[in-house]
Amino acid sequence: MPYEYLEDVAVADIAFRAWGPELDDVFTAAAAATTKIMADDLEAIRPLETREVELRQREPDLLLFDFLQEIVYFKDAERLLLLVDRIRVAAEGASLLLTATLKGERIDPDRHSLRADVKAVTLHGFSLVRTGPYWEATVVLDI
Repeated sequence: MPYEYLEDVAVADIAFRAWGPELDDVFTAAAAATTKIMADDLEAIRPLETREVELRQREPDLLLFDFLQEIVYFKDAERLLLLVDRIRVAAEGASLLLTATLKGERIDPDRHSLRADVKAVTLHGFSLVRTGPYWEATVVLDI
């Protein structure tokens, strides 16, 4: 996956950088990085449950922020660990529309090696920018 965790960005939080040539790619990488902070082995997450997500925002960074918050919401509200199965980010008028299918399963401490409880995505240090051929996101998660 095209992401890496960043040291010395936040004291009580976890930060990562994710990238990809298209918005779909960087959103997928950022979602995987977020879920991996919660559960160590992404391959242990079976695609037993599906959640559909549709979000609109004017700015791509705010759309990514909202999308990652959805990953955290499903973990908190339904105890689900989810990964992107399908995602599309497209312009729709003056906004961007994200449609995604997330698949995963309920947290099972016997099967999932849990790492940290992500409470929220923070705006501190949050960015999504186009750098040459890639989109690059920097994300700080409150744990």
